[in-house]
Amino acid sequence: MPGAGDAAARLLVRASGGAPVDTGRLPAREAARRELSKGAYHENDPNPLQQALDHLWTWFGDLVSAASVAAPGGAVGLVVLLLIVIALAVALRWRLGAPQPGRRRTETLFAHGPRSAAEHRATAEAHAAAARWNQAVQERMRALVRSLEERALLDPRPGRTADEAAAEAGRALPTYDTRLRAAARVFDDVTYGGRPADRTAYATLLDLDRAVETATPRLTGAREGAAAE
Repeated sequence: MPGAGDAAARLLVRASGGAPVDTGRLPAREAARRELSKGAYHENDPNPLQQALDHLWTWFGDLVSAASVAAPGGAVGLVVLLLIVIALAVALRWRLGAPQPGRRRTETLFAHGPRSAAEHRATAEAHAAAARWNQAVQERMRALVRSLEERALLDPRPGRTADEAAAEAGRALPTYDTRLRAAARVFDDVTYGGRPADRTAYATLLDLDRAVETATPRLTGAREGAAAE
């Protein structure tokens, strides 16, 4: 059977117009390579981008074929698995909410300067009356924390986050620790996680604010000394 060198030699003979050429196989192969590299032989070749896309689609097709063979039920089973994965991703996105660029859970609770608890409560009620539940939840949480600061159950600290405030308040009001932490999570979800609030979420914050406003704290350390005086 003729080898690649023989084919290359015949190609070189044709390229020379049929004149006999006395050359070895390696020189003939190199001459044929140079001949075939000329642009005239590649005018109809796909461009580099098309070639890359062709390779990509071939790889993807091979991948899907292999997965359909390995998946229980073949191609149908693979489709079912993909639908399950998509459903899980959608459920996770709904649960966690859409993150907002540039917003972090470590941002401070009071971002617009000092205001009294009464002012925050009035603003919260105005937002609730207009069914702006996100803003109503945020202002009610701020009112709750500011009220604790005004009662000296929390030390005023401008850089405090909702989570930090809830944890510190829970030590002074252990009966409300779980509810305070839950309220901070709602604030974080609404403010940083992109989850919309509703009337129920606001009502929960409102009840907690009213309960904490008249709750008797557990005094410890310096506060016990101050109370004794």
